[in-house]
Amino acid sequence: MMEKKIYAANIQHPYMNLYIAASEKGLVYIGTEHSSMEELVKYCQKQFPHYEIIENEAFLKTYITQLKEYLNGERQEFTLPFDIQGTPFQQKVWKALCEIPFGKTATYSEVANRINQPKAVRAVGGAIGRNPLSIVIPCHRVLGKNGRLTGYSGGLDVKMRLLDLEGIPYQR
Repeated sequence: MMEKKIYAANIQHPYMNLYIAASEKGLVYIGTEHSSMEELVKYCQKQFPHYEIIENEAFLKTYITQLKEYLNGERQEFTLPFDIQGTPFQQKVWKALCEIPFGKTATYSEVANRINQPKAVRAVGGAIGRNPLSIVIPCHRVLGKNGRLTGYSGGLDVKMRLLDLEGIPYQR
């Protein structure tokens, strides 16, 4: 029996470096420059314990191209398949994040309302913090009340750069 594989790479880009991984089915992980290849491997081993992890930039060409186009300001939407694991609640939150268009934002309470669970604001924040696909599932577009900058697992400096890239105003 052939072992299933996860392909990984570090993308070097003048705007920001990324760590990405994908299976045959789709993207499984995107980490920002505050991440590392070790974190990527640890995450993939936990989520996909029976997969072999191989550094292979060629396999990831489509993913890398779309991410670089976004970082270059040439792409506003992604057309990439995902292969991510999460609870049904997390999946709902991540789907709602994908519906926030480029250049727009939502608050945590607006995301909770979008998934028809208006009292679940804290749980929404928890699900956003566990998003394995930074940028592609655009958790950087979620701000606190009054446009306030709130936590970001990839680092607040990265969140600010992504918001600036999309022309989104925010308050520190």
